[in-house]
Amino acid sequence: MPSLKILVESGFKVVAVITAPDRPAGRGRKLSMSAVKTYALSQNIPVLQPTNLKSPEFNLELKSYQANLQVVVAFRMLPEIVWDMPEYGTFNLHASLLPQYRGAAPINWAIINGEKETGATTFFLQHEIDTGNIILQEKVAITDADTAGSLYERLMHKGAELVLETTQSIMTHNPEVTQQVMTPDLKPAPKIHKETCKIDWNQNSVSIRNFIRGLSPYPAAWTMVNGKNCKFFQVELVKDELEQQKEPGEFITDQKNFIYFKTSDGWVSIKELQLEGKRRMTVEDFLRGATL
Repeated sequence: MPSLKILVESGFKVVAVITAPDRPAGRGRKLSMSAVKTYALSQNIPVLQPTNLKSPEFNLELKSYQANLQVVVAFRMLPEIVWDMPEYGTFNLHASLLPQYRGAAPINWAIINGEKETGATTFFLQHEIDTGNIILQEKVAITDADTAGSLYERLMHKGAELVLETTQSIMTHNPEVTQQVMTPDLKPAPKIHKETCKIDWNQNSVSIRNFIRGLSPYPAAWTMVNGKNCKFFQVELVKDELEQQKEPGEFITDQKNFIYFKTSDGWVSIKELQLEGKRRMTVEDFLRGATL
């Protein structure tokens, strides 16, 4: 939504907005509008919500708006008939420094892999996903305290500024672009599934901490505790040497203030967690109502 908002507030004529169909949300499972749709309607901008991007009816309607540029932010893959329609083409905002971390989950994988830097990239769409010519890039530091959630927030606003700068560049002159080059060191950012999120306690403590914060708050790293699925949102490294003889994945607790999980080279201290069927809470709150 920030990308749409900054374009509107900067005076660009947004002739239409395409977003996903309304989805059930909340306990009542009532249909809920996306933030993009809500903002578009508040600005009297027509909203299109196609279920099939290739349908002739949708493409005729889209063509009727005669847009000379299309901007894609956090949307599904477009067919060529859509992205090739405008005079100036279609550009996409991607949350990485392309060509690194092409794929659906660049923010998560950058943190999981222990990167110290990422960024946002705008590029023109072409057939292969995330491979088009780069228009602009902006670097963003990844702090040791970052989670996928906090980094997403920063990149969302940095990305909106980049969308505005890119749009201004395209509309005022033919921008210089940089071709993406394939190199052996490129790291992918594939879609994350539930199986992807299972913690491998045989890894070292730093890698496990990066894994957990790279999946926090969603979809969240998980392990089994007392036979139930338990999600972890925040952990810290245990610097003290413990004499406990445990195997990776086993834990110790004082039943009041801490839960330590054994890794391949040490321990991590669980700070926030959510046991299956319970709400997310601090480890102290959790231990007040649970016996491990």
